[in-house]
Amino acid sequence: MVYICLHLLHERRSALFSLLLRRTMARPLNCILFLIACLGVSCKVNYSMTGASIAPDVKTIAIRPFPKTATLGPASMSQTFTEKLKDKFLSQTTLALADRNSDLTLEGTISNYAITPISIQTNEQAAQNRLTITVTAKFTNVKDEKQNFEASFSRYADYPSNRNLTDVEDNLIKDITDQIVDDIFNRAVINW
Repeated sequence: MVYICLHLLHERRSALFSLLLRRTMARPLNCILFLIACLGVSCKVNYSMTGASIAPDVKTIAIRPFPKTATLGPASMSQTFTEKLKDKFLSQTTLALADRNSDLTLEGTISNYAITPISIQTNEQAAQNRLTITVTAKFTNVKDEKQNFEASFSRYADYPSNRNLTDVEDNLIKDITDQIVDDIFNRAVINW
């Protein structure tokens, strides 16, 4: 790589470049910074602070409503979940929302909302209950079909059985849906 940068300098025979090269090579740190600058000019790196790895030609995403097909759960869950997904993609990527002809499409359903007793005590009473939410998602990438997937994402949160569900439900749903949104986002655009 040093050879490439030096070769570029030799070909251009620029007095300014030669001066810059002499001054930079005088100090090791400057030499390293100069090489990094040369690499930055010659290579394009698509880097994101969130870790999202999206091809430069992908510009839009359509996020369809996620209807609640589960028999339990608040009626507003569909809208709340869909808006959280949109917010995540808009705040963590450079993608724009599109209704039609999008590069990426995300759709699915809230397929399960279940409360189950856990931690059964000796008197056969549950010490805790578990709220589980499952979302089925389908992701389509028209630019790279290898990234397409259809999967279920399930998360849960526990709460004391002596607490009424209506008292803790909003916070539990928020925590669980935040985790599921992160899971879907990671699966869709974090390509580690």
